Amino acid sequence: MRYLFKDYALDVDRRELHRGTDDVAIAPQVFDLLDYLIRNRERVVTKDDLINAVWNGRIVSEAALTTRLNAARTAISDSGEEQRLIKTLPRKGFRFVGLVVEATGAELPAADHGRLEIAQPALVLPDRPSIAVLPFQNMSGDSEQEYFADGVVDEIITALSRFKFLFVIARNSSFTYKGRAVDIKQVGRELGVRYVLEGSVRKSADKVRITSQLIDAVTGAHVWADRFEGDLHDVFAVQDEITVSVVSAIQPKLLQVEIELAVRRPNSLSAYDFYLRAQPHYYSMTREGNAEALRLLSRALEIDPRFGAAASLANFCRTLNLLLGWTDDPQFEISEVTRLSELILGIDENDPDTLQMSDGRGPMWLAILTLQRKWSTAQSHSIRIQLLRGTTVA
Repeated sequence: MRYLFKDYALDVDRRELHRGTDDVAIAPQVFDLLDYLIRNRERVVTKDDLINAVWNGRIVSEAALTTRLNAARTAISDSGEEQRLIKTLPRKGFRFVGLVVEATGAELPAADHGRLEIAQPALVLPDRPSIAVLPFQNMSGDSEQEYFADGVVDEIITALSRFKFLFVIARNSSFTYKGRAVDIKQVGRELGVRYVLEGSVRKSADKVRITSQLIDAVTGAHVWADRFEGDLHDVFAVQDEITVSVVSAIQPKLLQVEIELAVRRPNSLSAYDFYLRAQPHYYSMTREGNAEALRLLSRALEIDPRFGAAASLANFCRTLNLLLGWTDDPQFEISEVTRLSELILGIDENDPDTLQMSDGRGPMWLAILTLQRKWSTAQSHSIRIQLLRGTTVA
């Protein structure tokens, strides 16, 4: 039996560890420890388990066990800091977390294990839109322009990360694909994202042209594509302009696609799905649509009581009920706006997505919160009229 992981093969029958075609020197107890961890990789192994398996239950010091663990990690190019293959779970034990393929001698000749490619499992997509921005290809033929192309991607990743509804892959992960011809579907599986943004940069004289395209990594379909041009009078200013243009185009397109996906997932009980389904009803600007949006948002908040975006949109709906007279109980709406406002502030008082409802003089829901504290139920109708007229209530 051979256990294959990364570019290693642990041959149990021959008691050998190989890396590619090279033998790796390993002490007998270290081999036994590694063998036991791999055999029991589906569970957490305790210190007592290891002592019983490797030392046959003899009393050994914790330092001896730590020494053998460190030796096992070193043999497979792991470390206590990285823990890519052998993970320590404080006060619980240890677990081998690397992907392992079992092979018999008949299935894999000893000379071939170094050439075996082990397919990595697809990561589970997050319950919100996820995106990776790949390094843009430098089409200028000038290696010195790499910094400009990389700088644009850095700015786009940073800008997209500000949207809390987006799960954005960090630069260090997406830049591992730099200079490689990639399969977008494979990138999506390896990084666990639904969308991939790729592009190219072409510079000529004092002008730069950037093309970018957003791809659904699950289906391989193009979601969006565009081209941006600018004068290189100021490199950083051009990077900023391009970043704003790309992000401004991507954000609403992503939201539109996600809403369409949510509608096609009728059995999903995700808070995010309920939030997405509520949006078209809210934007219908009808009394019935607003009521349905509130129903869906209530479901979202039942699942995730600290879902700031859902609380914010519910606040918008309650405010519309007040402003447009879609309620028979204004005081109830004011109390709900108060509750939702305090919930939003309690989640993140600096989140721009939850503070965007403004009438030009400050967040409207904060104004309503002040009104609720100053005015009685009998005056709620006049409050609504003054808000509709845009007047300031003292």
